[in-house]
Amino acid sequence: MMLSAYSADMTKTIYKICPEPMWREAERTGVFLGAPVDLADGFIHFSSAEQVVETAARHFAGQDNLLLVAIDGDQLGNALKYEVSRGGALFPHLYAPLQTTAAKWVRALPLKADGSHDFPELDQA
Repeated sequence: MMLSAYSADMTKTIYKICPEPMWREAERTGVFLGAPVDLADGFIHFSSAEQVVETAARHFAGQDNLLLVAIDGDQLGNALKYEVSRGGALFPHLYAPLQTTAAKWVRALPLKADGSHDFPELDQA
């Protein structure tokens, strides 16, 4: 099921967890085309502030050299769709290349001693 309308409960800031070399290459070219899973699925996966910690635990457990990229969802236009995924939750998916100028900030996502990621403070809006 795909929802394309923006709802008040959908945050404007969305997050992408990305290996640092991949994001730095995107910054060099100005465009992020997606990680291998994004390319395979045909869209770029994002998470809301409420979803990103679980996304890291499920899909990036124990991985270091990652960045957390905060994206201004308002800059993505109609190519950003909220679709039902894990447990019925709506996840943001981008059906277009991501212009790196949409990044509000980029921060390291280091590992803690227990192997989980140490998240910076997240934008809730």
